[in-house]
Amino acid sequence: MPGGRLTQQERRQIALGLADSLPYAEIARRLERPTSTVTREVMRNGGPTAYRADLAHRAAERRAQRRGSAPVPGARPVLQPPGRDAEAVAEYEESLTTVLMATGLPKMPARVLTCLFTTDAGSLTASRLAQRLQVSPASISKAIAFLESQSLVRRERDEARRDRYVVDDELFYQATIASARSNDRLVAAARQGAAVLGRDTPAAARLENIARFLDFISESITRAAEQARAVLSTAPATPAPATPVHGTPAPATRPSAGGTGRG
Repeated sequence: MPGGRLTQQERRQIALGLADSLPYAEIARRLERPTSTVTREVMRNGGPTAYRADLAHRAAERRAQRRGSAPVPGARPVLQPPGRDAEAVAEYEESLTTVLMATGLPKMPARVLTCLFTTDAGSLTASRLAQRLQVSPASISKAIAFLESQSLVRRERDEARRDRYVVDDELFYQATIASARSNDRLVAAARQGAAVLGRDTPAAARLENIARFLDFISESITRAAEQARAVLSTAPATPAPATPVHGTPAPATRPSAGGTGRG
């Protein structure tokens, strides 16, 4: 059985096997590799639905370069809290960056977003991002500008009057609403085209169908985002502790359907 690292051709065969809905064991058999190798490769690079052979290969090359390169002078290692596996975190960050790139994000914005997602504080300054990612401040500035244009990060000032870049639940709501608004613009453009081309033409009918579909999707997305925001922003009620009677905990009581239960 072949050993060593997976080749780019093997990764392409894995991608083809996933596209054909083959189980990991069958893909591994065709590659003459252990099933665990294929499973680890796929899960490290976005899972079976997001796996992309070329992105996975580039991620593997970056990992190999990182392991084999000397420490960058002045680079500050990312310290992890006690009990957190630094190598596992680094591998997860590579995997998440690959998944984000597969959704359409450029490489540097994907790296910045991954860095913010995996930071416990959920926010970092531009200089700290540059140190963690070992890139220039200009690269961070361009990535942040892109992410802000997509409503994926928020800028705020800290006590030292430095810009900090933040990710939180509210930003996902804002990004989802922005996506729905983009659909609304496309709906308007499709209906404008239908009017220009003539209501009784096949092209106009096609554009009107597109508009109706996207209009429905946009409304559904907006409604779902509003509902999710309301549910997730509501803190669960904390039950009052039971009062012991003669040393025995009192059983939990439920209010009756007709009121508070008082006579």
